[in-house]
Amino acid sequence: MQEQQVSTSNVKAYGTDAADRPLGGLTIPRRLTGAHDVGIEILYCGVCHSDLRQARNEWGNSIYPVVPGHEIVGRVTSVGNHVNKFKKGDLAAVGCMVDSCRVCEYCQEGLEQYCVKGCVQTYNDHDSILNTRTFGGYSESIVVDESFVLRVSENLDLAAVAPLLCAGITTY
Repeated sequence: MQEQQVSTSNVKAYGTDAADRPLGGLTIPRRLTGAHDVGIEILYCGVCHSDLRQARNEWGNSIYPVVPGHEIVGRVTSVGNHVNKFKKGDLAAVGCMVDSCRVCEYCQEGLEQYCVKGCVQTYNDHDSILNTRTFGGYSESIVVDESFVLRVSENLDLAAVAPLLCAGITTY
Protein backbone atom coordinates (compact mmCIF):
# COMPACT_ATOMS: atom_id res chain seq x y z
CA MET A 1 0.00 0.00 0.00
CA GLN A 2 1.38 3.38 -1.01
CA GLU A 3 1.54 6.02 1.74
CA GLN A 4 -0.62 9.04 1.01
CA GLN A 5 0.92 12.50 1.38
CA VAL A 6 -1.38 14.72 3.45
CA SER A 7 -1.10 18.51 3.34
CA THR A 8 -0.97 20.35 6.65
CA SER A 9 -1.04 23.85 8.01
CA ASN A 10 0.36 25.17 11.27
CA VAL A 11 -2.04 26.51 13.88
CA LYS A 12 -1.59 28.19 17.23
CA ALA A 13 -2.27 26.05 20.28
CA TYR A 14 -1.92 26.03 24.04
CA GLY A 15 -0.13 23.09 25.60
CA THR A 16 3.06 21.88 27.21
CA ASP A 17 6.20 20.07 26.16
CA ALA A 18 6.94 18.53 29.58
CA ALA A 19 5.08 17.43 32.72
CA ASP A 20 6.86 19.98 34.88
CA ARG A 21 6.39 22.96 32.54
CA PRO A 22 3.46 25.34 32.46
CA LEU A 23 1.02 25.38 29.59
CA GLY A 24 1.96 27.96 26.99
CA GLY A 25 1.84 28.83 23.33
CA LEU A 26 2.77 26.17 20.77
CA THR A 27 2.46 25.72 17.03
CA ILE A 28 1.03 22.38 15.88
CA PRO A 29 0.28 20.79 12.50
CA ARG A 30 -3.31 20.23 11.42
CA ARG A 31 -4.23 18.36 8.27
CA LEU A 32 -6.10 20.26 5.61
CA THR A 33 -9.72 19.27 5.12
CA GLY A 34 -9.96 15.93 3.32
CA ALA A 35 -12.90 14.43 1.44
CA HIS A 36 -14.73 13.26 4.59
CA ASP A 37 -13.49 15.96 6.97
CA VAL A 38 -14.98 18.96 8.71
CA GLY A 39 -12.71 21.90 9.50
CA ILE A 40 -13.78 23.76 12.64
CA GLU A 41 -12.71 27.12 14.06
CA ILE A 42 -12.69 26.47 17.81
CA LEU A 43 -14.76 29.00 19.70
CA TYR A 44 -14.94 27.25 23.10
CA CYS A 45 -13.20 24.34 24.74
CA GLY A 46 -13.99 23.03 28.21
CA VAL A 47 -11.34 22.27 30.80
CA CYS A 48 -11.52 18.73 32.16
CA HIS A 49 -9.54 17.05 34.95
CA SER A 50 -8.18 14.59 32.36
CA ASP A 51 -6.69 17.53 30.41
CA LEU A 52 -4.65 18.47 33.45
CA ARG A 53 -3.73 14.86 34.26
CA GLN A 54 -2.42 14.31 30.71
CA ALA A 55 -0.51 17.59 30.71
CA ARG A 56 1.16 16.55 33.99
CA ASN A 57 1.64 12.89 32.95
CA GLU A 58 -0.22 11.71 36.05
CA TRP A 59 -1.35 8.56 34.22
CA GLY A 60 2.15 7.84 32.91
CA ASN A 61 1.24 7.72 29.21
CA SER A 62 1.63 11.31 28.00
CA ILE A 63 3.57 11.98 24.82
CA TYR A 64 4.87 15.51 24.52
CA PRO A 65 4.03 18.02 23.39
CA VAL A 66 0.48 17.66 24.74
CA VAL A 67 -2.31 19.96 23.56
CA PRO A 68 -5.32 19.03 25.72
CA GLY A 69 -9.00 19.67 25.13
CA HIS A 70 -11.81 17.26 24.25
CA GLU A 71 -14.85 19.46 24.86
CA ILE A 72 -14.74 21.42 21.62
CA VAL A 73 -17.38 23.73 20.15
CA GLY A 74 -16.89 25.87 17.09
CA ARG A 75 -17.98 26.99 13.65
CA VAL A 76 -17.45 24.95 10.50
CA THR A 77 -14.97 26.68 8.20
CA SER A 78 -14.58 23.99 5.56
CA VAL A 79 -16.03 20.64 4.51
CA GLY A 80 -14.72 17.88 2.29
CA ASN A 81 -16.46 17.08 -0.98
CA HIS A 82 -18.00 13.87 0.47
CA VAL A 83 -19.37 15.55 3.62
CA ASN A 84 -23.16 15.76 3.67
CA LYS A 85 -24.03 16.42 7.33
CA PHE A 86 -22.38 19.85 7.62
CA LYS A 87 -21.86 23.01 5.64
CA LYS A 88 -19.65 26.03 6.10
CA GLY A 89 -21.03 28.25 8.88
CA ASP A 90 -22.74 25.47 10.89
CA LEU A 91 -22.03 25.12 14.59
CA ALA A 92 -20.35 21.85 15.48
CA ALA A 93 -18.80 19.99 18.41
CA VAL A 94 -16.13 17.35 18.95
CA GLY A 95 -15.86 15.17 22.05
CA CYS A 96 -13.24 12.73 23.26
CA MET A 97 -12.99 10.55 20.11
CA VAL A 98 -11.92 11.50 16.60
CA ASP A 99 -11.52 8.14 14.84
CA SER A 100 -11.80 4.35 15.02
CA CYS A 101 -11.31 1.40 12.67
CA ARG A 102 -14.97 1.65 11.57
CA VAL A 103 -15.03 -1.98 10.42
CA CYS A 104 -15.02 -4.10 13.59
CA GLU A 105 -18.30 -5.39 15.02
CA TYR A 106 -18.40 -2.63 17.66
CA CYS A 107 -17.77 0.19 15.21
CA GLN A 108 -20.44 -1.24 12.90
CA GLU A 109 -22.89 -1.10 15.84
CA GLY A 110 -22.05 2.55 16.56
CA LEU A 111 -20.02 1.61 19.65
CA GLU A 112 -16.69 3.07 18.53
CA GLN A 113 -15.55 3.44 22.14
CA TYR A 114 -15.16 -0.36 22.16
CA CYS A 115 -13.28 -0.50 18.83
CA VAL A 116 -11.21 -3.69 18.64
CA LYS A 117 -8.22 -1.76 17.29
CA GLY A 118 -8.84 1.05 19.78
CA CYS A 119 -10.70 4.29 19.30
CA VAL A 120 -8.58 7.36 18.65
CA GLN A 121 -8.78 9.98 21.40
CA THR A 122 -8.94 13.67 20.54
CA TYR A 123 -5.48 14.30 21.97
CA ASN A 124 -2.36 12.39 22.98
CA ASP A 125 -3.24 9.44 20.74
CA HIS A 126 -2.01 8.21 17.35
CA ASP A 127 -3.25 10.14 14.32
CA SER A 128 -3.08 7.54 11.54
CA ILE A 129 -3.68 10.12 8.82
CA LEU A 130 -0.71 12.34 9.71
CA ASN A 131 1.22 9.52 11.42
CA THR A 132 1.78 11.72 14.45
CA ARG A 133 -0.09 12.29 17.69
CA THR A 134 -3.49 13.90 17.96
CA PHE A 135 -3.74 17.41 19.38
CA GLY A 136 -6.80 18.68 21.21
CA GLY A 137 -9.04 21.69 21.38
CA TYR A 138 -6.77 24.15 23.17
CA SER A 139 -6.04 25.45 19.69
CA GLU A 140 -7.47 27.72 17.02
CA SER A 141 -8.89 24.95 14.87
CA ILE A 142 -9.33 21.24 14.36
CA VAL A 143 -10.08 18.93 11.41
CA VAL A 144 -12.13 15.80 12.14
CA ASP A 145 -13.91 13.18 10.04
CA GLU A 146 -17.61 14.06 9.93
CA SER A 147 -18.49 10.76 11.63
CA PHE A 148 -17.05 12.16 14.87
CA VAL A 149 -18.55 15.67 14.65
CA LEU A 150 -21.83 16.65 16.31
CA ARG A 151 -24.28 19.32 15.20
CA VAL A 152 -24.94 22.16 17.67
CA SER A 153 -28.08 24.27 17.66
CA GLU A 154 -27.76 28.00 17.02
CA ASN A 155 -30.14 28.50 19.98
CA LEU A 156 -27.69 27.24 22.61
CA ASP A 157 -25.11 29.07 24.72
CA LEU A 158 -21.90 27.70 23.21
CA ALA A 159 -19.86 28.30 26.36
CA ALA A 160 -22.31 26.07 28.24
CA VAL A 161 -22.35 23.41 25.51
CA ALA A 162 -18.61 22.66 25.58
CA PRO A 163 -18.51 21.00 29.04
CA LEU A 164 -21.49 18.83 28.11
CA LEU A 165 -19.21 16.88 25.76
CA CYS A 166 -17.52 15.22 28.74
CA ALA A 167 -18.83 16.11 32.20
CA GLY A 168 -22.40 16.39 30.94
CA ILE A 169 -22.43 13.13 29.03
CA THR A 170 -20.60 11.34 31.85
CA THR A 171 -23.26 12.43 34.34
CA TYR A 172 -26.03 11.50 31.93
